[in-house]
Amino acid sequence: MRLHPGETEAVDWRAVAVLDAVRQLRDASPDVTGRPRVIAIDGRGGAGKTTLAARLRKVVPNSAIMHTDDIAWNHACFDWGAVLVENILQPLHRGDAVDFRPDAWIAQDRPGSITVPAGADFIWIEGTGIIREELAPWLDASVWMQGDLDEQEHLLAVRDGDSSEQREHVANWLLEELPFMLREQPWARATMNVAGPAQIDHDPDTALVVAPPTNAYWP
Repeated sequence: MRLHPGETEAVDWRAVAVLDAVRQLRDASPDVTGRPRVIAIDGRGGAGKTTLAARLRKVVPNSAIMHTDDIAWNHACFDWGAVLVENILQPLHRGDAVDFRPDAWIAQDRPGSITVPAGADFIWIEGTGIIREELAPWLDASVWMQGDLDEQEHLLAVRDGDSSEQREHVANWLLEELPFMLREQPWARATMNVAGPAQIDHDPDTALVVAPPTNAYWP
């Protein structure tokens, strides 16, 4: 399996019910009251972050999804942590709803806004780079989607196309992603590993393939 430089390959993969995975993420922050739990989902493009967030939302109806791509849109690949904290994470920690139009949306006349309702039990924030040191105080638990980079890059090409423009975009992205990942090592911070994509048999409608984080207790 080809992994990021410095990434440790997870072991003891097993299939668990999606609800059991949610309970483990919930139990990572047992003292949260008066606001939603904020759960980060990180991994490479093509790992399945958006799909996982949708599956988690399906089993926790009173939850919402936020995509970091909406913050990064016409802004920066990874330099959006402060914007996320001020406009999304701080209101969520106060128990407030979110209705935010980033500056790039205004400048480019992108319609709509980033909205997160008040009163949710969980907020799933998915996107490459969401698990990082500067955001750690604001995240109650996190998921790292580990998988073979060659396979993830293939899935990304299938999803987004393989034109010369797309290849140039990916190459420019990697110039920022690789040093960022090496510095932040999100796989070492995550509460749980989820296979992206999974390599062992399981029912994709009801189960996830998960593994414990390195050197962590796994019940």
